[in-house]
Amino acid sequence: MNKVITEGWVLTPPAFSQGLDVWSSQDGTPGSATYDGSANGIYVPADQDFGGCLELIKTSSTQNLRYMGQTPLVPGCYLRIKARVKALSGPLPTVRIAAWAGDGNNNEVSNIDTTGPDTTLTTYGEVVEINAIIGSGNRSGVDMAWGTTPTYAHIGLDLTGATGGAIRVDDIEIEDITGAFLRDMIDLVDVKDFGAIGDGITDDSAAFNAADAASDGRRVFVPAGVYFLGNNVTMDSSVTFEGTVQMPVDKRLALRKNFDLPSYIEAFGDEVEAFKKAFQALLNSVDHTSLDMGGRRVQLDGPIDVQAAVDNKDVFASRRVLRNGEFDAQGDVNWETAEVTSSASYTPANPRILSNVANIANIEKGSLVEGDGVGREIYVNDVNVSAQTITLSQPFYGAASNQTYTFKRFRYILDFSGFASLSKFKLDGVDFLCNNRASGVMLPPDGLTFRFNDCAIAKPVARCITSIGTGCQGLMVDNCRISSGESAISVQNRTTLALNCNGNDVKLRNNRISQFQRFAVLGGSGNLIVGNHWFMGDDEVDGLRVGGLVFTDSNSKSVITGNYIDNNFIELTNEYEPTPEYTSSFSFGGLSITGNIFTVNDVNDEFSFIVVKPFGSGHYLQGLSVTGNVFRSLNGSITRVDKLDDSFASLNYSRTVNVVFDNNTFNAVENETQTPASLRFEQNTDASTWVISGAPYMPFGGRLRVMEAFVQRSEILSGSTRVSSVPWAETQRGTNKDEVHLHWDQPCRGEVQVRVRCDNPL
Repeated sequence: MNKVITEGWVLTPPAFSQGLDVWSSQDGTPGSATYDGSANGIYVPADQDFGGCLELIKTSSTQNLRYMGQTPLVPGCYLRIKARVKALSGPLPTVRIAAWAGDGNNNEVSNIDTTGPDTTLTTYGEVVEINAIIGSGNRSGVDMAWGTTPTYAHIGLDLTGATGGAIRVDDIEIEDITGAFLRDMIDLVDVKDFGAIGDGITDDSAAFNAADAASDGRRVFVPAGVYFLGNNVTMDSSVTFEGTVQMPVDKRLALRKNFDLPSYIEAFGDEVEAFKKAFQALLNSVDHTSLDMGGRRVQLDGPIDVQAAVDNKDVFASRRVLRNGEFDAQGDVNWETAEVTSSASYTPANPRILSNVANIANIEKGSLVEGDGVGREIYVNDVNVSAQTITLSQPFYGAASNQTYTFKRFRYILDFSGFASLSKFKLDGVDFLCNNRASGVMLPPDGLTFRFNDCAIAKPVARCITSIGTGCQGLMVDNCRISSGESAISVQNRTTLALNCNGNDVKLRNNRISQFQRFAVLGGSGNLIVGNHWFMGDDEVDGLRVGGLVFTDSNSKSVITGNYIDNNFIELTNEYEPTPEYTSSFSFGGLSITGNIFTVNDVNDEFSFIVVKPFGSGHYLQGLSVTGNVFRSLNGSITRVDKLDDSFASLNYSRTVNVVFDNNTFNAVENETQTPASLRFEQNTDASTWVISGAPYMPFGGRLRVMEAFVQRSEILSGSTRVSSVPWAETQRGTNKDEVHLHWDQPCRGEVQVRVRCDNPL
């Protein structure tokens, strides 16, 4: 940029030979005194060194010479003023370039430096060149950095020192030397040209905004330095950072043209601070719905409180995406689990509240609650210190009215618990390297459709994805790779968990989950568990296995389809019910288990793949379908694939309804569960009552309640006489009520096929 060339500016003042009436002895503004006809300034037409020149007699301590014309100034333009002088007689003065600065309203601009470097003349007759540079930017080589306020100047020089001396001044020259300061004349707009200081103290916000406004499609350049931005700054142009910026927590930098994490890392010079500021901009921008991490790995020495980074929002419901990057937990101290023991009161009448909580100020929101009568994966949803109450994510099934609890607060790489509500947020292609130091992601207490897609979470110290409320409502976890750091530990000694949920409509699809103690604890209904592979085995012979997928809502209204379920079982409980005894509504069921592969190896024969565990009496099976699955045991057989865990209570088998166990494949399973079951029975001796046992087939130790079909497979003979009568059936017979008795009119023998079931189908 050179205004003389590109816009025809005339910068150099007229020669002294054209008259002294435009040369002021004061500040150069209209009406100021001139040297025309003065006693201390005359034009000399023929100097041996200068030709025509101005001779000045110094009559004041600071004697001014100012051109009364307005020399224009624009941001980004740099002017060099040159004057050649020589002393003739008398005291030798000091000479400097000087100017008066005016703004667009013709007012003097104050608080700027209006003089250049001092040069003291030392010899009579020696020609000395005096020069200085004026420009908007405070950069090396600029003598008078004026920022963007001045729009013109009255330029000249000053004589200082003793009076009485005489000097001559050659014609003053002004040239545009902007090119000496700009690296790329076409592409870059430098923030220093607009007044940025870069000292880490001065607020450079206005300079950044001004540079952006003047860029006109060019890149804005931030040269070396530390630039403090004390206000929000939005850059609509592309920005190249050589220096770095610093900002208060509550101020935002929006890089609209290059909105990605690498650009923010260049801007802030620190990966963690850059991520926080980029995320802050993401939730405060209407221009971008996603933040691309650019494949960068961000190393953390502690958790990121995501809401604290955003600062100005605790409720957000617009779609936002964080994608394509990695977080790497390093260090130890900031990841340590906080553990607090405290007594509290509990009543099922107010099932999500702990009251009279001792030591409550030390209990953190998001803490895991442990104690007698407390179900798995119950967290502190909120803490009210003044009221001494804690809000829980779920009720307790059997806690005493007063007892001591343990509260464990794990540390998460991304902790969203500071939000009151966050909806429609997605993590896409983001990896979490927990390194057995950190946990993965804590979800917000409330919100809808939080989503993980194609993410990896590796080696959490405790949890991968934790819900402390209903921020998991509609949670989607798709195509993710989730692996523990406990593969070398026996299953029963592991402590890690992939995820838990309290809300409804959770979708877990096409994920690979490796060697945790448990895959998921699901507290809501309407879940879709499709296409996953979760395996939880170890190398022990006759090893123990635990529930890998746990439903805590007795009637979960869920589907488990097309999964590979390896060395763990599906567990159906009601441990989140404050009064777990059945009173009304639905009981265990509302679940379809279809087309899955179940595999187990090196376990004792008491292992089962599907376990029902009531925490209170009176419950029954209702609406359970197990069809089209493959069950296989390796390195030894198991007794059956289904089991009732009656540690707390049994089932009411007399109410079983709509239960189907059909079309499954069994390998190395001694008893093949079926209902309805088609049983072939042969009576070899004459008897009036034939006893047919359904015990090996009825699921969960259930009763044989219905015989819905009967076919004779041979002649029915009494002695040598054919029997033509039809028997009547009596179900729920035998000690365990798992037999059907066929009663004939007379003792007889033969072979029949009966179809029986454990329920009364609707």
